[in-house]
Amino acid sequence: MIRSLNIVLLCALAFGGCDKSQQIPKESPEVMCNTDNPGVGKFASINGLRMYYEVHGEGYPLVLIHGGGSTIGTTFRCVIPTLAKTHKIIAVEMQAHGHTADIDRPLSFEQDADDVAELLKQLNIDRADVFGFSNGASTTLQMAIRHPERVNRIVVASTFYNKAGAQPWFFDMMANATFEGMPKPFKDAYLAINPDTNALHRMYERDVARMQSFPEITEAQMRSIKAPAFIIIGDNDVVRPEHAVEMHRLLPGSKLAIIPGGHGEFLGEITTRQDSTLVAATMGMIEQFLNDPGEAKDYSF
Repeated sequence: MIRSLNIVLLCALAFGGCDKSQQIPKESPEVMCNTDNPGVGKFASINGLRMYYEVHGEGYPLVLIHGGGSTIGTTFRCVIPTLAKTHKIIAVEMQAHGHTADIDRPLSFEQDADDVAELLKQLNIDRADVFGFSNGASTTLQMAIRHPERVNRIVVASTFYNKAGAQPWFFDMMANATFEGMPKPFKDAYLAINPDTNALHRMYERDVARMQSFPEITEAQMRSIKAPAFIIIGDNDVVRPEHAVEMHRLLPGSKLAIIPGGHGEFLGEITTRQDSTLVAATMGMIEQFLNDPGEAKDYSF
């Protein structure tokens, strides 16, 4: 039997057939989450796409790639203020998401990776750290595979590289996904940027279709990744903990954290309960990894 929390987590990843938005606790006053970034957004012409991105802070470049159905704010609203204190954040919105309109070409993690690599090239950034969540972590893996010259270190949060890595119920539920089940905070965030409901439906349909035909990464491709990697999942995530360990073994020198909580809870993702202590602990581990890669450690607790 799938527990109700698991259903909420699935909604946050890929809009399964449910709407639990009324069950999402209100943000606690201690969590410093920021979804409004007036004046920092820019657009770049990338492979036929008018891609939206934001730049925050100063320091070594760190690319942030949001999850499926999401925007910069819905995924990273609680962590950008912290990360921007020590990094130059380049937060992107991928094809069909948020400010970045869809175009007539396939939606794929490989294409997303190519788009991010081209953006870095246009910004005259030779190499950057890359931090992706959920679908954004799949794009991050493709960045490390397809554009290793652009990638320094990677943080991959709540992702799997093959279908067996998901919880047993995940793809069965994806097969029955409905637009009505898309979390309301995702819909609201999209429509606040773009009031076109047809575009919202189209984004939803394309994201679901991509997950229903999830393109697996081979073990050989995983082993080809040379960038130091930090793998993060929640212990009640859509990813099986055993799969996270498998990824850890495939990426020599990688670090692994299995953190109490669900899909995106450790980031303060918009559909989850807001726990400032959990988010702060996660940010501390990420900062340690980015600033001192050193010898691999296992952060499971």
